[in-house]
Amino acid sequence: MNYIAAALFAAALLHTFCAPLFLKAAHKSPRHSGLLHLLGEVEVVFGFWAAILLVAMAVVGGGEGALRYAETRNYGEPAFVFVVMVIAASLPVLTAVMRGVETIARWLPVPTATAKAWLCLSVVPLAGSLITEPAAMTIAALMLAPQVFHREMPERLKYAALGALFVNISIGGTLTSYAAPPVLIVAHTWGWDSAFMLQHFGWKAALAVVINGTLTTLLLRGHLRPTDTLDGNGKASQVSVTAIVVHLLFLVAVVVMAHHPIIFLGLFLFFIGYTQAYQASQDRLIIREALLVGFFLAGLVVLGGMQQWWLQPIVSALEPKVLFFGTAALTAITDNAALTYLGSLIEGISDQAKYMLVAGAVAGGGLTVIANAPNPAGVSLLRGNFHDGAVGMGGLFLGALLPTCVACAALFLL
Repeated sequence: MNYIAAALFAAALLHTFCAPLFLKAAHKSPRHSGLLHLLGEVEVVFGFWAAILLVAMAVVGGGEGALRYAETRNYGEPAFVFVVMVIAASLPVLTAVMRGVETIARWLPVPTATAKAWLCLSVVPLAGSLITEPAAMTIAALMLAPQVFHREMPERLKYAALGALFVNISIGGTLTSYAAPPVLIVAHTWGWDSAFMLQHFGWKAALAVVINGTLTTLLLRGHLRPTDTLDGNGKASQVSVTAIVVHLLFLVAVVVMAHHPIIFLGLFLFFIGYTQAYQASQDRLIIREALLVGFFLAGLVVLGGMQQWWLQPIVSALEPKVLFFGTAALTAITDNAALTYLGSLIEGISDQAKYMLVAGAVAGGGLTVIANAPNPAGVSLLRGNFHDGAVGMGGLFLGALLPTCVACAALFLL
């Protein structure tokens, strides 16, 4: 079963890189366009192959074993990402962030459009250390969409911006011990609190984020589109202060209860009720997009749970300095939180090896869509702005390469 699971995991990885080909085939084959379009959705890939894995487990070991495996997985992170995406992307929260960004942008001695892009690529990812990485990804993606990811922007620059955003989100959440999934999953086991993270990771990550954000903004500055309103129809100006405060309170409450799915799902139901009761300050909630991302991450949980047999020996056999680069490379083909979790299972791992493991995991978190849990959220929100409505995995890898090198240099050398 381990070999079958590894083969299906490899097939899922290959599928993510081939997703744009399915979308192109959908345009050429009207009869099967629905199925091909579904298979071309990156968010569907891991859920699709996870279902095949469960069927294979049922055939090989019986249905009870397959059900037992599926039911013993921890789906807290997919559920949390779903909830926090919907709340963070609500109009009152985005309006609050947008007003804050516009206020700061007017203070900076550069054109407003340039300042906004820099703030979204630099400051918002660092804010992920407070509001969590999925929330920061959602806010940054939605704010950058009309300004950076528009039709006139060259495709190569879109990938450069997307790569920088993914890398900055991955390392920008390391200023605290609860915001970045690969840190969160080991913080309790290793006794890492927020003070430890800020001292050993945070200031280095912040430096790399500012460098990446600045270089990318300079690259984009000639193609940036000025934006005055969030939604293009002026509805953001109608949002009441009360709605903003209530939505921010919901967001804070969900973040605080991130380890308690029953509580944050209950809060989410109250949130849905509030948005229905006060629709004047609301816009469309991104339920569909968030559900797809949750489905993607749940599929990754199911598939990734069967990869420990080959991943853990690799991680445990590497020397600390080699571990940094090995983990950064492995992150491209598996979730970085899964790698740090496997590392936390190794008995007697040294403090230097712990640092190198986590540093490599977050540094490589922007190379692919599966490298970091918030990445599927960014892809889901921005893919429609790319050619053929799909994000090419090769383009994303190349776009993230330079920002990843900056992140590696900051976390490895400083």
